[in-house]
Amino acid sequence: MRFLRCADTGVLVEVADLAEVIALRAALEADPVPGVTDVVPAARTLLLRVGPGTDPDAVAEAVSGLRPDPGAGRGAGETVTIPVSYDGEDLDDIAELTGLTRRGVVEAHTGALWTVAFCGFAPGFGYMVGDDPRLHVPRRGEARTRVPAGSVALAGEFTGVYPRSSPGGWQLLGRTDAGIWDLDRDPPGLLRPGVRVRFTEAGTS
Repeated sequence: MRFLRCADTGVLVEVADLAEVIALRAALEADPVPGVTDVVPAARTLLLRVGPGTDPDAVAEAVSGLRPDPGAGRGAGETVTIPVSYDGEDLDDIAELTGLTRRGVVEAHTGALWTVAFCGFAPGFGYMVGDDPRLHVPRRGEARTRVPAGSVALAGEFTGVYPRSSPGGWQLLGRTDAGIWDLDRDPPGLLRPGVRVRFTEAGTS
């Protein structure tokens, strides 16, 4: 781990890869470090926000003493189910890229257990990692100027759900009516770091 001061209210922890981010976030959730008020994961970093009067150097020392379990972070926690209509514009391209049939892509996506690794891009957008490497596909060569809200997509090792209409370059699998971001809900984001996700095919039990 590499520790960097972030102004006077935070510590940025750099780690080797996303697997270490997930494991360290899980370790901090299981064994909170005194003075840390928020943990914000990203692809290779965690930002630790600290409360008033907390010494960031003491926080860094405490975190450096943690021994995260490499398998932690994906096997526990809240699970949500998201129904999807698998009629995305890029479904045929995804099938070609993966070597699967259209039906095989749907079965792989619904058969995988996904975990929200971190959030970003737009409020409520969760970067989810799964356990089926066959679904790793590149981004589109050219981004769309408008991706409809509720679009379910793939890019790299991630799947995601667009919480609102926006530009985007991910491969579109389908769409969902699930409320991904709702300011009247507490918390407003359905997809938060550590949440596990199961996708189901809309109209099936």
